[in-house]
Amino acid sequence: MDIASSLYKVQQCRSCLGDTEYHCVSCLCDLCLQCKENHVKDLKTIDHDVVSHGDKINYIPTQEFCVRHPTLVYRKYCEPCQVPVCFHCRKHRNHSQLDVRTAYKTKRQRHRRTIHTIRSEALFYRPVLRPRIKADFKACQTRFSLYQSKMLTKAQTLHELIDKVVNDLLNNVFCDFNFIHRCLKQKIEMSRHIVSLQRYEHIYVQPAFTFSALQFLSSIKIALSQIHLTLHTSQLSVTESLNKEGVMESLSAIQITERGNRRVGNQCLLKLTSGAEFHNSLTLTDVDACYHTSCLTLDRVWVSDENKIILTNTTGVSLHHVTDFCSKLYDTGLHTVNMDSELIYIDKKYNINKLSKNNTTRTTLIKRTNSSWRPRSVYCSQSTGDLLVGMYRKKPKTGKITRYNQSGQLTQTTMHDNKGVRLYRQPNFITENNNGDVVVSDFIAVVVTERGGRHRFTYTGHPSGSTPYPRGICTDALSHILVCDGRTHTVQMIDKDGQFLSHLLIRPSGIFRPRGLSYDINTHRIWVGSLDNNTVVIYRYITRQDALTDLNQATAVMKSLSEITKTEKLQQGNQCLLKLMSSPEILHSLTLTGVNSCYHVSLVTLDGIWVSDHKSNLIFRDTTSVSTYSVRDLCRDVYGLHTVKNKSELIYIDRNYNINKLSRDIKTRTTFLERTDSTWEPRCVYWSPINGDLLVGMYREITEYTGKGKITRYDQSGQLIQTVQHDNTGLELYSGPLYVTENNNEDIVVSDFTAVVVTERGGRHRFTYTGHPSGSELQPHGICTDALSHILLCDDTTKTVQIIDRDGQFLSYLLTESEEIIEPCGINYDVDTHRLWVGSGNNNTVVIYRYITRQDALTVVLKHSPCLSGRNKNVMSMGILYCYLPE
Repeated sequence: MDIASSLYKVQQCRSCLGDTEYHCVSCLCDLCLQCKENHVKDLKTIDHDVVSHGDKINYIPTQEFCVRHPTLVYRKYCEPCQVPVCFHCRKHRNHSQLDVRTAYKTKRQRHRRTIHTIRSEALFYRPVLRPRIKADFKACQTRFSLYQSKMLTKAQTLHELIDKVVNDLLNNVFCDFNFIHRCLKQKIEMSRHIVSLQRYEHIYVQPAFTFSALQFLSSIKIALSQIHLTLHTSQLSVTESLNKEGVMESLSAIQITERGNRRVGNQCLLKLTSGAEFHNSLTLTDVDACYHTSCLTLDRVWVSDENKIILTNTTGVSLHHVTDFCSKLYDTGLHTVNMDSELIYIDKKYNINKLSKNNTTRTTLIKRTNSSWRPRSVYCSQSTGDLLVGMYRKKPKTGKITRYNQSGQLTQTTMHDNKGVRLYRQPNFITENNNGDVVVSDFIAVVVTERGGRHRFTYTGHPSGSTPYPRGICTDALSHILVCDGRTHTVQMIDKDGQFLSHLLIRPSGIFRPRGLSYDINTHRIWVGSLDNNTVVIYRYITRQDALTDLNQATAVMKSLSEITKTEKLQQGNQCLLKLMSSPEILHSLTLTGVNSCYHVSLVTLDGIWVSDHKSNLIFRDTTSVSTYSVRDLCRDVYGLHTVKNKSELIYIDRNYNINKLSRDIKTRTTFLERTDSTWEPRCVYWSPINGDLLVGMYREITEYTGKGKITRYDQSGQLIQTVQHDNTGLELYSGPLYVTENNNEDIVVSDFTAVVVTERGGRHRFTYTGHPSGSELQPHGICTDALSHILLCDDTTKTVQIIDRDGQFLSYLLTESEEIIEPCGINYDVDTHRLWVGSGNNNTVVIYRYITRQDALTVVLKHSPCLSGRNKNVMSMGILYCYLPE
């Protein structure tokens, strides 16, 4: 074998093809040193597990020699002494020992969080802080030189003062006398006076001697006046008083304050991305919905539904269950996590319990003592450790926020504003902002107060005026407030002062109705739980402000632009031939018999229509007479359940969820598609006049009120050829298809539960329309498209027919509530006459409108004709006006 010509596989960095030094276990890629640092700092991959190549292949490259026996290497690790040992370390032989490799892996896993923090945070802060530290160091040098000069001046002044004091002591106190001698002399004189007093006392106080008291006192006064008790210290004086504080103040004007570790504000480090980006999704196994979420670590979160609180990891596996919580509060923020990673929740008796970090010990933090007030939501402050509790009282209906310290003592109650008006009605979710503001998701508003309790503002929804139904709430590192709105099914973002910023998420795929909301401060991601199903989706909408992130964003933009390919299959002729009228015109109206409402309309000919209501009535009405035909085996409570093939044969869903076909002469009924899967039900059908395929909207019930959907495509022989169910991230697109249709470019247009979902012919998700303005409450029913590729839909919320373009941009309210049709529900467009048939949802009326007219030929030629260029401009003089017509 020729070794020189043998091929060897060289490991290279995935990004720059440099030398490989590290390996990412999470995304299975090799990295060089620089790319590794970028990888662990980027918020997209901040939680990835990056190891050295030595760790990847279980290899410790360097064998360390024992410090006590330099000829031997370490083989074991002494657990009690926590030191590595070799074979000859005798005093450790009776101790518990591990293999040094095993000990290394154990220690590394134990300190994984610290290693991650160093890699993702310290490495990121270092280049940001270093320039500032250097600038501060230069500034300090300049300032210290100034202080040093002042200190030298004051030190010289103090030196002169000390010399003066010493000179005063020497010259005025100790110069002309011997201090000790003067004291001895004074002692002798005092002794003589004492002897004199004793003699007087002996003479005048003898018992045999009679002497008046007055004479005795007088004699004593004369004798005592001769005694002078003085201490010669009056000359011990200092010219200027000195003390320690004065000296220190004279020497220094620099104030040194301990401020902790140097940090950089989040405003300098972080910024918003252009929109929320999908990161990951979890399908949980032990819950039916995700009403509330509390982030625990990078990869673990507590999630609750009506029956339990579970701890799950990023694979969706349940790690622990809590069942003694108050199930009546399932749709509230009834649990939180404290700074020690312990779960705090409200139990069945409305006490507030704490579950230890290892999920084994349960203790009662706060016991309910007032029967009229019940805790409804809890949140542990990550800055102070205080526990914020949202309280609720039924009679009268009102709420308040109470604050407890870490020992469970009540320290504050917030209930009214400064005018005495109540602030809360029903505090369902509660959180805290970076500035200490207390943020409460109340009944129909978000109420924000300062930490001290002063009311700051109340957020009442998007400026469009839609009253919110706030539920899950959280704040992020940039002090934004994020709240789930149960009315519009959006996640709204407002700033710390209550100004609306954007709809961060609008009816997101896979979730449909966002409910639980939690922000992970470590990765700057949000965890969004669904009200409809057991799905939690993780999004990233904050990125770091550095060159790496900007480069990644630019690359992503270029990549997305390269992937965008729009087909131009529209009938361009119609754009030249037709135009919208300034307002729709009523042509005719029909009052039908045999139906109570007009939930769905299918055209057959210019003179005949099929109409169905919600009570399994389907009739054919001839517009030239009153003749009708009824179909009796129709499926009940299904909306877009029929369509017409080739303007002749009726296709509909029967009561057994089979799809039948009725012949043109209304005599022969055949089963086109038989139901074979009992878990899926067909809910709507549409026959494509473009390719002859049959589109079927399918529904699968998950719970009594929630489900998911898909669109299936069948060819003319009834063979399944396509299924559209998920977007490009793998999330569910449909929650309940009601109607389905097709646009001129073969886009699949679905009237879903709370939105209009549009995908390409191949199934790629194009857009989701949720009303006007974006993020408004929408309840779409009947839907159709016209010759200009507009999408027309009936909205039950606004009682209007809205018209949007093929890219999902709102154009106008084509029809608003009127006497003819109070609740537009069924709708169909006749491509032959360009007329719109609109059925009423509250009566048996169908109204025919005209809203499209033909363009003026001369104007169209001037605008669109390719003939009017160069030598072909003379066509006008020839009277040729048909050059713009489609082939």
